[in-house]
Formats: sequence, structure tokens, C-alpha cells
Amino acid sequence: MSTNQLWTIDKIKKIINKPFFDLLFIAQNIHRKNFIANKIQISTLMSIKTGLCPEDCKYCAQSARNNTGLKNQQLVKLEQVINAAKKAKKSGATRFCMGAAWRNPNDRDMPLLEQMIKNVKDIGLETCMTLGMLSEQQANRLAKAGLDFYNHNLDTSPEFYHNITTTHSYQDRLNSLDIVRKANIKICSGGILGLGETIDDRINLLLQLANLPKQPESIPINMLVKIKGTPLANNNNIDPFEFIRIVATTRIIMPKSYIRLAAGREYMNEQTQALCFIAGANSIFYGEKLLTTSNPSCKRDRLLFNKLNIVTESNLINTVSEQQSFNDKYYDASI
Repeated sequence: MSTNQLWTIDKIKKIINKPFFDLLFIAQNIHRKNFIANKIQISTLMSIKTGLCPEDCKYCAQSARNNTGLKNQQLVKLEQVINAAKKAKKSGATRFCMGAAWRNPNDRDMPLLEQMIKNVKDIGLETCMTLGMLSEQQANRLAKAGLDFYNHNLDTSPEFYHNITTTHSYQDRLNSLDIVRKANIKICSGGILGLGETIDDRINLLLQLANLPKQPESIPINMLVKIKGTPLANNNNIDPFEFIRIVATTRIIMPKSYIRLAAGREYMNEQTQALCFIAGANSIFYGEKLLTTSNPSCKRDRLLFNKLNIVTESNLINTVSEQQSFNDKYYDASI
């Protein structure tokens, strides 16, 4: 999935400013060219170490600098991860994501992290971790243990980033993605909408992702969850149509990436989520809780899936024959 063209701000602006229904039509056509329609990949996310993070990310409940009343928790035991992963698989998840509130992991924690990866994979799930910044040696150890994905969001544009985080730079984020990619781990990287950024910042975020040497295999698009005690608790809500435009534009410029509706989905009504799926979103976090914030109940998601005739994927790789058969029947490649 190499980048086929060098995207520019002007090219992305031209896409995002198309009439709304034209934008969705193009995005849905591109989606159907690359994925089987009406299928959603679901991931489950577990916090394996909560709170006391030294970073100063202004949206985050886990920063030690934000007084959010969060109950801190040290690195969990292996058995807790195994039990949670078994439950996730039973619920229909195909990927199990583990997040730790660290600037970077300590080498002393690596053996346990490696055991978590191996045991979750033995259950039959893909694995993803988000642990902050990694050294090359740590990334290689995670890869050897079998880690499939590493999540490290860019959050926003390079120009706006200093308004959100000052304890590390945007280049630090990009360097981390480069280390992960060189270790042959797939990249999960996206952003957060509603931080106070402009439309241009959102476009520039997409530009950064689209022009990576290899586009992320997974792109989480988060809507800011406004947490009391964080500096962004009183931010304005993002307009749902602006959010949907970002999803559609992401699909058009990164056609083969999975696009995940991540944090903030609890505050989206069914209609907004449905339009996001039309726009090309094809992955969600499933389960009542993300790292520290709430998520729609499994029952609520199942009801929505039933209304939309959506099925969940039993695995991430669709067979070529199945996809080609679908495309031949339904897809007109001319747009």
C-alpha cells in the first residue's frame, strides 16, 4: 500500500470542498472498489496501565498534569489481559488493542508486554499496542513477539500541535512511526477532531498521513471527548457534517486503509454513524469502555448493525475472489 501520488493541501482542499453528496458518492465508490460493502472490522481496546503519564496532552485524562480524578493503575497482570482478550473474541472482535499511559515503555516491562502479545495471538486475535515512543530495539522486540499493529496518532497538524502537547514534538511522533514501520509492524495512526483546530489543520493532518512513505493500514478518527479537568473540557462541539467530510476525504486519499470511528462515538447519533459508514469508515472500537472513556454498549452497536444490515468481519483479509466477484457485480470503476 505505497503512496501512489504526492498529495498537496490544494488537492485535498478540492476534495473536501466538493458538494456533500458528491463527496460521499465518490468516497463510497472508492470504498467498494477496495473493500467489501456492509462489512465492519471491530477492535476491542484495553488499558493495561492507567494514569500518571508525564506527557501534557491537553485532551487526555491520563496526563499527570490534568486533575481529572482518574484512578491510576499500574501495569496489569498477564491473566487479566488473557481474560479480556477471550471475552473480546467471544463478542466478535478480530483485533485486541492494549494501551499504556507512558511516554515510553521501560525495558524492564518488555518481557511482560511480549507475553501479552504472544498470549493474545494464541487466542486467535490480531494484536495492537500503544505505549508511547519506542526505541528501535523495543520495536524489534515487539515485532519478534508477533505484534501486528502499533498505534501512535499524529493527533493534529504540525502547526497546531504545540497548542495540544509541548512535552514532545511533532517530529518525535513521525520518528516513532518510522521506527515502527522499519520493524515491519503495521501502523495505526490518525487524529482527533475538535481540539480547537481549523479546517486547514484537519487537512494538513490528512496530508501528513497520506504522504507517509507507506500509508497507515489503520486510521482512527476520534471526536474529542471533553473530560472535566482537562484544558479542553469546554471546547465547542465539532459539527457532525464536518466530521463526516473528514471521513470521506480520508477514504478518497487513503483508499486501502481501514478507517476506524474511535473515541467520541458515544456522542454520535445513529444517523451520523451511518453517514460515516457511507463515507468509508469500516472499523470501530467495540465494548463499553475505551482506555478511560465510555463507548456505546455492545447492545446498542448490534441494534445499529441490524438496522443497517452490517456484518462484522471474521478476519481482516477478504479473499481476492470474493472481492472481485463483488466488484464485478456492483462497482463501476469510472467516477
